[in-house]
Amino acid sequence: MIPSQPCVGKESETDRFSRQQTKFVSEFLLTGNQRPPIPLPFLSFSPFSSSFLFSFHLTFPFLPDRILSILSYTSFTMFAARQSFNLLQKRAFSASASQASKVAVLGAAGGIGQPLSLLLKLNPRVSELALYDIRGGPGVAADLSHINTNSTVSGYEATPSGLRDALKGSEIVLIPAGVPRKPGMTRDDLFNTNASIVRDLAKAAAEASPEANILVISNPVNSTVPIVSEVFKSKGVYNPKRLFGVTTLDVVRASRFISQVQKTDPSNEAVTVVGGHSGVTIVPLLSQSSHPSIEGKTRDELVNRIQFGGDEVVKAKDGAGSATLSMAMAGARMAESLLKAAQGEKGVVEPTFVDSPLYKDQGVDFFASKVELGPNGVEKILPVGQVNAYEEKLLEACLGDLKKNIQKGIDFVKANP
Repeated sequence: MIPSQPCVGKESETDRFSRQQTKFVSEFLLTGNQRPPIPLPFLSFSPFSSSFLFSFHLTFPFLPDRILSILSYTSFTMFAARQSFNLLQKRAFSASASQASKVAVLGAAGGIGQPLSLLLKLNPRVSELALYDIRGGPGVAADLSHINTNSTVSGYEATPSGLRDALKGSEIVLIPAGVPRKPGMTRDDLFNTNASIVRDLAKAAAEASPEANILVISNPVNSTVPIVSEVFKSKGVYNPKRLFGVTTLDVVRASRFISQVQKTDPSNEAVTVVGGHSGVTIVPLLSQSSHPSIEGKTRDELVNRIQFGGDEVVKAKDGAGSATLSMAMAGARMAESLLKAAQGEKGVVEPTFVDSPLYKDQGVDFFASKVELGPNGVEKILPVGQVNAYEEKLLEACLGDLKKNIQKGIDFVKANP
């Protein structure tokens, strides 16, 4: 499920009913009663009603009371489970969309693209989903189109017109296209291949959907985001408020990893991560977390794991891919936040790699930090905040590498327009 702040509103009858079912099932399982309690709503709305129970007695008069209870309860739990699943599916994202929003995924048939497209199909804020890839886009679209949510799904062929049609009218364009990392490879090793892919897709987006929010997932993000910015500048349509590098996964990992160390609930952990999206450019600010006292070896190991957590997955998959599922979740969360902000929700904040003033005086034009989102994309770039001496050193190492990564993307477009 995508972590997001649920909208607060009046509870519907369906939600109230489903919640009651879950509550009564839980009470029955915990108390060990022979028969589950039968609250009034069940008498008229569920299979677990007086007439339903009476039919069991008529059909199976020879069965002991305990067996009848089990049969009745089994039917009841199946009904309750179905209703509870529907409730969970509804709440996987925030409240239903008040506006129609088209979202395009470029690289939809890949390791990240497929689960990302699935999560977007489940998002009620998305009214139209456009899927494009060099191969397999229409197949993924056909598969997802069978899911019983209201959004329409279209797959597009790998032709210039297909790409243009996928992009046209899109409010958000996500770019997970590219080759995955393999054991021993860094994100920078992917540059030569992925840089060309991202450049070509950026050209198409600049022409077909210049006002869309562009979310870059393709690695190395520290370099591919500047590639997109340079392409849009060359077309005269660059808007720094609408270009984002997806770094949400760094924050997601940080909250999970620190919860494992501290034995806490990861959903209650908020760890600020700034900088970039590769190795030492990823800077976790543990001093700003709820566990500022973490020091020494524990701190060093935690920081290293947050910075190089992606390597764990690459190694574990043994050449079969990288962090595709968690990255898809992070991309879907970022898209959800942009949709919430676009549809009027206030105070939506996400960490993201953007054209930022925070370190421009040091020659670093892009930087990941907390960003408040609005209807026009970036509303406000929040400051890094107070850091300790240890984090100052991390930032120094980050800025040196980050400056080089950004320049690499800029130089690529200049040499390969």
